Amino acid sequence: MTKKSLLTLAASALMLAAPITNAMADTNPFLQPYNTQFEIPPFSEIKTSDFIPAIKKGIEEQKQNIFNIVRNRAVPDFDNTILPLENLSPILERVASVFYHYDSALSTDEFATMAEEAIPLLNEAQNQLILDDLLFQRIKQVYDSRDRLGLTPVQKRVVEKYYRQFAEQGAALPADKKAELVRVNDELSKLFIQYNKNLLNATNSFFVTVYDKADLAGLPESSIAQAAEEAKARGLDGLWVFTLHAPSRLPVLQSADNRGLREAIYKGYTTLASYGANNNYPVIQQIIKLRAEKARIMGFDNFAQMMTSRVMAKTPEAAEQLLLQVFEPAVKRSAEEVADMQALADAEGAGIKIAPWDYYYYAGKVKKQKFDLDENDVRPYFALDNVLKGLFLAAERLYGIKMVELPDAPKYMDEVTVYDVQDAKTGEHISVFMTDYFPRDSKRQGAWMEQMQSAGLYGDGTMKRPIVYNIGNFTRPAGDTPALLTIDEVETTFHEFGHALQGMLSRAPYKSIAGTNVDRDYVELCSQINEHWAFTPELLKEYARHYKTGEVIPDELIAKLEASGKFNQGFSTTELAGAALLDLYWGENDGTDTDVAGFEEKIAKRIGMPEEITFRYRSPYFKHIFGDDGYASGYYTYLWAQVLEADGWEMFEENGVFDPKTAASFKKNILESGDTEDAMVLFKRFRGHEPDVHALLRLRGFEEKQPAKKSKKK
Repeated sequence: MTKKSLLTLAASALMLAAPITNAMADTNPFLQPYNTQFEIPPFSEIKTSDFIPAIKKGIEEQKQNIFNIVRNRAVPDFDNTILPLENLSPILERVASVFYHYDSALSTDEFATMAEEAIPLLNEAQNQLILDDLLFQRIKQVYDSRDRLGLTPVQKRVVEKYYRQFAEQGAALPADKKAELVRVNDELSKLFIQYNKNLLNATNSFFVTVYDKADLAGLPESSIAQAAEEAKARGLDGLWVFTLHAPSRLPVLQSADNRGLREAIYKGYTTLASYGANNNYPVIQQIIKLRAEKARIMGFDNFAQMMTSRVMAKTPEAAEQLLLQVFEPAVKRSAEEVADMQALADAEGAGIKIAPWDYYYYAGKVKKQKFDLDENDVRPYFALDNVLKGLFLAAERLYGIKMVELPDAPKYMDEVTVYDVQDAKTGEHISVFMTDYFPRDSKRQGAWMEQMQSAGLYGDGTMKRPIVYNIGNFTRPAGDTPALLTIDEVETTFHEFGHALQGMLSRAPYKSIAGTNVDRDYVELCSQINEHWAFTPELLKEYARHYKTGEVIPDELIAKLEASGKFNQGFSTTELAGAALLDLYWGENDGTDTDVAGFEEKIAKRIGMPEEITFRYRSPYFKHIFGDDGYASGYYTYLWAQVLEADGWEMFEENGVFDPKTAASFKKNILESGDTEDAMVLFKRFRGHEPDVHALLRLRGFEEKQPAKKSKKK
């Protein structure tokens, strides 16, 4: 997952502040350029109290620069109107990039309290920027004359992107509609804060205590040790505590023989933030009403129509058609998977009917029965450090980059690792890359990529390279045992690094089109295709070594991993497509149907969601769509990007997974290009044809794969 920031982190507001004095600049690290290697934020100098003053100074700086643009009497052109928009406030860029990172990864109680003041300031600043009529008129003049200004194709695309983004956010509205939009946006921003706060508090407050060691049967030793450490930290020595964080939750669902324990964890997760003081139902009800109102203000029938108009799908109907085209064969396959599980449970004399909290557990049993593959046999080969070696080796072979650790670089926590990403041949600096892989109470769940500095042209005339980071919530080391990743965690590591590659390798000349600043339904291509290298036999033999013996993963285990590669695809695809459909139908809601649980039940019946599988995320913890607007009415984009990924991966399979020419074409046309051209144009230049949805069905095993023909190498 990748997160979107404010439009080039730009903002303005009608407020006054005192000039920056030397004393202030000396004490607030955000107010001057960072005097560090590669301009990495000096985290040890940053205090929570620095954020609000820096945000206000940045807003004032941006306000002044907007005034400079609009008062310019010269005919609006690229240099006097668009270029200044790329660098409206260096101060605000610096503080906002760290603020949004901490908001997700280091949200202490002190920070969360401050954020309640900061987020409305930032959102109001964004409104002031986007809804500035004089500024928009200048942008429109450049847009209207773009064919006569002698612009390069890339500059012309930047102009078109600014015009589109301003228009999509209400810049072309009449004054009364703008005022309504500001009110709605302000109310939504406050609701997003409350939703995320409720979710974090609910996640941290739920736990299950196990008193009898016999109830831990089936769990891997690493999971038991982690639960014992969690109990000890809570003053419950001699007991075991399980939480809803993925490294604690998933092993229970996958391996615990105690069905009651699995059910308790499952129900704890699926009722997360849906009751008590942290209940998100009332918050969602208000969000749905306000989104419907916002869509009407913007001239659309519903929120989904507004959001899909901005990406490759163009309409909710087109997105729905794609989802159903994949959902229906996935449901059919999931029925076969459930039948296999039920047969195994019956053979064991379990006397149960497969329920959602049984799915992971019995899927593992069926997998072992069919492929003689137990994930606990594989995990010892996936120590985090070894996985990272494989990750970086693949990137070097494919794209010619190497990772050089910077042990003395600034860090916001000791367990963060910082790398200088270099050209493997010349040693040229390409990017800074940072990792933060373990869970903590101040970090939200999941995994994501973002950047603290974008590639592109800056106001001082320099072309800067990016600072990119990956965040995860993987299993921590326990005792003498290193962090041993599950198969899913290995895949996630490669996924987020795929996003990082697009951010780090970008050669787009302007920040607004660099890296992952591309259409939402295109951005997941790079991440999802990178997952495939994780389990290619050639790479596994390089990095998958037993953490105790150093033994290379045996050919027998590799063969089992390959044979089981399409196992349980019915479940995973049904779960994903079902959540995407729920999101899309929430977006089509006119604001009157706000019974959250009832709406989910109605949609489950409408699409035929199997009773053994629930939505990947239920609404109270579906942060993608209710924590902000980033993926709202756009969760389907993961599936659309999987079509691109599947089609692109077939090309690597046909030509060789480390084929230099194919990798060079992918690097040039996809990873480096950013949003310099239309996404479909770039994909077709790499692949040679438009994306084929049947490639996804073949990849998931829902359709037979035809004999491979070598693709034309680029």
